[in-house]
Amino acid sequence: MMRMPPAGKRIYIAAAGIVLAVLGLAVFVMFPVRGPVDTRASHREAVGSVLPVPSLKGEVSLEEALSQRRSVQEYSQDPVSLRDVSQLLWAAQGVMGMSGLRTAPSAGALYPLEVLLVAGNVEGLAPGVYRYVPAAHELRMIRRGDMRNEIAIAGLNQSALREAPATIAITGVCSRTTGKYGERGIRYVWMEAGHASQNIYLQAEALRLGTVAIGAFSDDQIRQVLYLADGEDPLSLMPVGHPAPMAKRG
Repeated sequence: MMRMPPAGKRIYIAAAGIVLAVLGLAVFVMFPVRGPVDTRASHREAVGSVLPVPSLKGEVSLEEALSQRRSVQEYSQDPVSLRDVSQLLWAAQGVMGMSGLRTAPSAGALYPLEVLLVAGNVEGLAPGVYRYVPAAHELRMIRRGDMRNEIAIAGLNQSALREAPATIAITGVCSRTTGKYGERGIRYVWMEAGHASQNIYLQAEALRLGTVAIGAFSDDQIRQVLYLADGEDPLSLMPVGHPAPMAKRG
């Protein structure tokens, strides 16, 4: 049989427990435990730049875009418009109506992809690194300044990344998908990056712009340039711009 302390001691022990609980709460508030970083948390910290409303009708048919699609690695010095940038970002991961579904399919509608913009010469947009927020169709700056040279160095000094007025970066947070599908979810993330990249290709063609999907780069350097969070991996870089007059289309 368990022995109980005298009544006076019980009161003292209870009071001490309350004091310790209050002190523990104070320590937790002052020094909160840091959990896993959610890459979407940073969206609340930066001021958003609302993008032009994307167009749902174009002058180029799907068949034309498919037949004319080429990879372009040489660009003119002309800027790209904010409206064109808006259209390209929407094509990559835009939200379609009230359903919340996006322009590129996603396994389980878990949407592990993130889309960032390295803007250097975009009309109406300050140079910098931005994160695209599909639900609000807006850009949120995460780094100021023209980072095209830095992204080119991280991309093994490929001139297309330095010359293009902007580069779209596709990254993936695999844990969003592997939490449901296990290791096979990693394969789904790469598939989705391909879906989004093809959307950008076709939209660029419809806008008479050029782009190319680049997969050769230093992951660590790209993470530094784009300020990627833990658990967010760079998957593809796509410079976009007006093709140079004599640009090769491969």
